[in-house]
Amino acid sequence: MDIGTIIGLVSGTGLILSAIIMGGSLGMFIDIPSILIVLGGSLATGLIKFPMHAVFNTVKVVMKTFLFQAESEDKMIDDMMNYAKIAKSEGLIALEKEKPKNEYAAKALQFLSDGIDEGLIDAMLRKDIKIMTDRHSVGKEFFAQLGSAAPAFGMIGTLVGLVQMLGNMSDPSSIGPSMAIALLTTLYGAIAANLVFLPIAYKLEYRSTEEKSIKNIILEATIGITRGIPPMVLEESLRIFLDPKKREEISSGNKKE
Repeated sequence: MDIGTIIGLVSGTGLILSAIIMGGSLGMFIDIPSILIVLGGSLATGLIKFPMHAVFNTVKVVMKTFLFQAESEDKMIDDMMNYAKIAKSEGLIALEKEKPKNEYAAKALQFLSDGIDEGLIDAMLRKDIKIMTDRHSVGKEFFAQLGSAAPAFGMIGTLVGLVQMLGNMSDPSSIGPSMAIALLTTLYGAIAANLVFLPIAYKLEYRSTEEKSIKNIILEATIGITRGIPPMVLEESLRIFLDPKKREEISSGNKKE
């Protein structure tokens, strides 16, 4: 579970509610028609811009924001190096006994143990990465569009409220409350966009980048195994995927050993 996402949503919501309560009554900031305009309008925009099946798939993708547990790149490198050593000492067929938890790695090892041609393995694994990236990009774009639409519908709600207020100018006492309600839709739109929709869009993009990096490590290692690259050389090529600080830590640990 991604604790950062939950902490961000809870703390952001809590701070806003605390500021509202400290400055007055929470009830005056609740207006159901304004919520319907902002949320309903934003979701309607998403449904118009994206096909229905893409919207349903987005529900699955967005769960990565809360439940995704990123795999360690250095741990994946260690695992792939272990498979490379097994392949070198016992042959590719020995990889059939290995059962990695990562589905992409399991698929790669299956291709290797089946003796599939290097070019075909490379093409199939790259296609898998592309399909995953395309799927994730739709989810990210969906929430980015909601983030763009929410403030616009907030303004639409404000305009609707102003029209209703101006239509009731005969009662001066209603102008203040009507103006407050009209402005609430702008507030709802800003909060929905900047606390929910846009942060989720960027988190999905980040998660997709993480998952793509792990798959590229597996792809690189798999192709290296098919070519019979020595494990030490292969390990050095895989370390390129790590950030410089992590590479230095691993190098320092190897020197101490």
